[in-house]
Amino acid sequence: MANKRIGILTGGGDVPGLNSVIKGVVYRGSEIGCDVIGIRRGWEGLTHVNLEDPSSRERYILPLNRDNTRTIDRTGGTFLHTTRTNPSQMKRLPPGLDPSNFPAKEKTAKDGTKSTVFDVTSQVLKNLGKLNVDYLIAIGGDDTLSYAAKLDKAGVKVLAIPKTMDNDVRNTEYCIGFSTAITRAMDAIERQRSTVGSHERIGIFRVFGRDAGYTALYTAYVTSIRCAIPEYKFNLDKMIELLLTDKRSTHSNYSLFVLSEGAEWEGYQVREYGEPDAFGHRKKMSVAEDFSDQVKRITNEETVVSDLTYDLRSGEADFVDKMVATTFGNMALDCILANRFGYMMAIENGCFATVSIPDPALGPRRVEVDTMYNTERYRPNYAGKVGLPIFLTHA
Repeated sequence: MANKRIGILTGGGDVPGLNSVIKGVVYRGSEIGCDVIGIRRGWEGLTHVNLEDPSSRERYILPLNRDNTRTIDRTGGTFLHTTRTNPSQMKRLPPGLDPSNFPAKEKTAKDGTKSTVFDVTSQVLKNLGKLNVDYLIAIGGDDTLSYAAKLDKAGVKVLAIPKTMDNDVRNTEYCIGFSTAITRAMDAIERQRSTVGSHERIGIFRVFGRDAGYTALYTAYVTSIRCAIPEYKFNLDKMIELLLTDKRSTHSNYSLFVLSEGAEWEGYQVREYGEPDAFGHRKKMSVAEDFSDQVKRITNEETVVSDLTYDLRSGEADFVDKMVATTFGNMALDCILANRFGYMMAIENGCFATVSIPDPALGPRRVEVDTMYNTERYRPNYAGKVGLPIFLTHA
């Protein structure tokens, strides 16, 4: 396949493994005669770039080859950088774009604030055309891939690769970044056991998981501690009593607890702050700190609160994420060779698969509480795993 051009971008939060996808696409692309260009800063690279301006082109468009990608898989983050840009709902248009040329609508935020947003998809399509992009590979979570689904419907030959520490993209059992995140969370908690135990305290850990509790649940699974997930509101008094029971039953007189950032107890709602991002999400106040305050108020016990969120997405990917990322990148090239598009690379029933890009209207994939979470003990369910795929859940 000669004279085909592939564009590739990463959007949303970074996770370990993104650079392995990029390198895999570039190396395999060079073997089948395809040019690969990196689109920097996610979807912003296609909304803000002025291809007639050399400085703008240099900022947003990066030709990729074996030389400039040779070592990128040895580090975390994304070589192409990223933003949370949503071209279909832009509050502020890039310089040089006339608002009268783009559809506008009024958007109401959760707090009732209203704003006008613009859909600049026509500009994205125009820039893809000028760049002579034949196929576009979008790497991201449910927000980034929701716009990839829109471009697919607009006729762009899109291929999607799921990544997120939350592991909550629909149609796949695994997303790049999840294994490294759990490994980092496990290591951090195990390291802190001695400190929490030395002071006979309750250790409270907060991890990512705005809408889905996979990160907290699987961290609890491998560390054998209590957890709270967004899918189930726990009883505050019962959770505290369980943690006190755990504490009394250990020789070091301590206990540990991990919460998703979106976890709530009965009568409590996670507090948010700041401006909504391009996909309508505001930052969340720490539920771990709020839970700690309740523990102190009710029991006078001392606590230690650790926010593990950003530490989990930093540094080099582990083996699983490098393997999955490299495989997903090469699967995308297989699709290009077969002229197949509109697909997402995935793991389905424990096997690598190509599936439909998720419907954005369905939202993120969530933990199946009935089968995966013990609501009496606030722990993962450990029984009945025979026959399940390796990540213990179906897409």
